[in-house]
Amino acid sequence: MKYNYQIIIEYLGSNFVGWQIQNNGKSIQEIVQKALLKTFKSKIKIIGSGRTDAGVHAIGQSANFFLNEKIKNKIRSLSTINFYLKKYPISILDLKRKNLNFHARFSAKKRLYEYLIINRKSKLSVDNGKAWLVKKKLDLKAMKKSIKILIGIHDFSTFRSSSCGAKTPVRKMIKASIVKTNNKIIFKFESQSFLQQQVRSMVGCLKYVGDNKWTIKKFQNVFKSKKRVFCAPPAPPEGLYLKKVFY
Repeated sequence: MKYNYQIIIEYLGSNFVGWQIQNNGKSIQEIVQKALLKTFKSKIKIIGSGRTDAGVHAIGQSANFFLNEKIKNKIRSLSTINFYLKKYPISILDLKRKNLNFHARFSAKKRLYEYLIINRKSKLSVDNGKAWLVKKKLDLKAMKKSIKILIGIHDFSTFRSSSCGAKTPVRKMIKASIVKTNNKIIFKFESQSFLQQQVRSMVGCLKYVGDNKWTIKKFQNVFKSKKRVFCAPPAPPEGLYLKKVFY
């Protein structure tokens, strides 16, 4: 009999090539699969809710895998998996049995990504590698007005990487907002799914508005153009977090 299990994963993506297994370095998927192999003495392939790029972090990445036997002691299994991950900045936060139809990617109703900018002149120490340092003071009011333009069903081609394999650039942005606490600016985006580099590209364009390189009207025109060539440089990966996947 087959059993389907979901795991919630937290990781710092700084020293990885991304979520997906690749030939050019260590991936999150590869490291977690090796830990599962040692724990359950069985070769396991995990299915992630989405592929985070190199350098991108996760607070609540979701994945599922199948086993031929039932996990008898969830707490012990969770502890064992994390023991085999102790050399890496990767933690399994939860382990749940799901029905056989559950699919970490295709069963997801929406995903929440957050992007962190630290807006100050001093270099980063504690948050180095975990945020984008922007030294010029950003216009929060203009960015908040601009981000609202993204809400709804749109063609997001402007923010789509040239290597993106999605069948359509049309996505529904359920929520998009900005929260500022002291010098930390957090961009929040909720959608059922995202295009490759979409969040980083949107943040890059919003930052152009924030430092007065673009007006709100220019941001809107670039978005509506559906042309990648007009997009601002994408924000660096270290500020991006996959926060939660909803089912």
